[in-house]
Amino acid sequence: MLKDIFRILFHVSLFACSSMAIAQPAGQKITYSQYIETYKDIAISKMNEYRIPASITLAQGLLESGSGNSELAKNANNHFGIKCHKEWSGMTYTMDDDEKNECFRKYASAEESYSDHSYFLTSRARYASLFELDVKDYKGWAYGLKSAGYATNPKYAEMLIRIIEENQLFLYDNGFTGTIAGKPQPGKKQTEEPKTLSRQEKAGSFKFLEVAEGNRKLYLNNNVKLTYARTDDTPQTIARDLGIHAFQILQYNEMGKNEQLQPGQVVYVEPKKKKASVRNHTFKTGESMREISQLYGVKLKSLYRMNGLPEGHEPEAGTTLELQKRRR
Repeated sequence: MLKDIFRILFHVSLFACSSMAIAQPAGQKITYSQYIETYKDIAISKMNEYRIPASITLAQGLLESGSGNSELAKNANNHFGIKCHKEWSGMTYTMDDDEKNECFRKYASAEESYSDHSYFLTSRARYASLFELDVKDYKGWAYGLKSAGYATNPKYAEMLIRIIEENQLFLYDNGFTGTIAGKPQPGKKQTEEPKTLSRQEKAGSFKFLEVAEGNRKLYLNNNVKLTYARTDDTPQTIARDLGIHAFQILQYNEMGKNEQLQPGQVVYVEPKKKKASVRNHTFKTGESMREISQLYGVKLKSLYRMNGLPEGHEPEAGTTLELQKRRR
C-alpha cells in the first residue's frame, strides 16, 4: 500500500514538473524565434533519420501551426495540420477547416507530431520524388510539396521559402546546430522597416508591439496596429497571417480593390482613429492627404472633415492641417 502511494506521488511530481516546463503565460504567444529554438533539434534529428530538410520541417511547422499558437497545435499537439485519413487509429481532434467538423490527428506531444510528419511523407508514394532531391535543396522540396498536394494554397511553396530565408533555416540543412533565429539574413534587403519612414519612428510614432503569426512585426501608431508590406505581399497574404479579411485591409487603408502594395508600405490592420495624438501638420511639397492619413493613423474622411476640405482635394505646400477636432 505504501509503495502504491509513493508511486502515485512520484507520477504526480513528474507531471507537475512537466507542466511547469511547458507552461506559458495566458494570452502570451510563442514567437518565431522561440518556436525555432524549441524544435530545431527535433527537426535536425528527423533530417538525419529520414532525409527531410530540417528547414522544410521547421518552416512547415511554423506555417501550419502559427508558430505553435494555433488551436490544433495547442489542443492536439498537431503542428503540421495532418488529418486523420483512413489508416489512422490514434487519438483524434475535430475542428472546422476546409469543411465543417474535420478529423485531425491528435498527439501526446509535439515531438510525436514531428515524428508522424516524417513518417507521413516517407510512407506516401506521391512524395517519393522529393527524396531524390538533395537534402539542401529546400526550394525544390517546397515546390515539390505543393505539387504533390500537401496544401491547397497556391502560394504555399513561396510561403515556405520566405519563412526559411527570412529566418535562415537553411543553415540547419548544412550542419549548423546553434541559435540563428532573429538574425537578419546577410545581403537581404529588409523591407519591413523602410528608411523612408525612419523619421517617424525616431519621433516615437511607431512603437514596436509584437511579432504576430507569419513572423510579422506589428507596431502601434496613434494606438492603432500596423505592419509593413513585404515584397510580393497582398492584402490577402497579410489578412491570412493576422486572421482577418482582405476587404478589411482595403477598408482600413482606403485602398482600391485592385491597388497593389509596395514593399515597405505602412499597412494598418485595424481601423484608424478619427483624430491624431498631435494638433496639426504642415503640408509639404509632394505629400498627399492619404499619406498624412497613414502617417498619423487618422481616417482619411476624418482628415478632410476636420479641415473643411472636399474629398479628393490636395492642399498646397505650407498649408496647416488640423489633426484634431477644433476647439470651440
